[in-house]
Amino acid sequence: MRLYDYPDCPFAQKVRIVLAEKELEYETVFVDLRQGEQRTAEFLKLNPYGRVPVLIDEEVVVYDSTLISEYIEDEYPHPALMPEDSAGRAQVRILEDFCDNSFLPSAGFVQAELAKPEAEQDVDRLQRYRKGLTDGLVRLEGFLTGREFLAGEFSLADIAFVPAVLNLSRLGVEVDPRLRNVAGWIGRLRQRASIQSLGF
Repeated sequence: MRLYDYPDCPFAQKVRIVLAEKELEYETVFVDLRQGEQRTAEFLKLNPYGRVPVLIDEEVVVYDSTLISEYIEDEYPHPALMPEDSAGRAQVRILEDFCDNSFLPSAGFVQAELAKPEAEQDVDRLQRYRKGLTDGLVRLEGFLTGREFLAGEFSLADIAFVPAVLNLSRLGVEVDPRLRNVAGWIGRLRQRASIQSLGF
């Protein structure tokens, strides 16, 4: 098994947590996004969209972190990272979709803005995307009512949020103390060996 990876990519981090949860061995192939290696003809044969991660398992090539995670879950079902019932699985997918298309992009925009010299940072843009993150946390608070994890048991939904929620302080976002469910959930995420193995 080979994972085409870039260490700072949150979508690649997500797949690495899934692999760690399953205790699967794999070879890492570093793709230097700064040097444009994701746009080489060789890489585009693996993923025509030119993005990491890409997983190769024997002859099977899978790209997109969500598709990779579900492939791993199907092929290596223990320990389970998806609920057994279709309603629960749909809930996990809805949460992953929210994370991938709203929460993670907001975190990425904040990170990109903070990487600029302070004089060049767009304060309004920072405020807007930080608000997107805090609004997202309020939404998650509701999902976590009466639950330890987003879908009840630890799942792919929780994993999707790890790269952003465990970096909130670096993004200048504090968890509102009234969001007790979220605060407890983040604490539980930090305790998992698979997540600690990535240095979060």
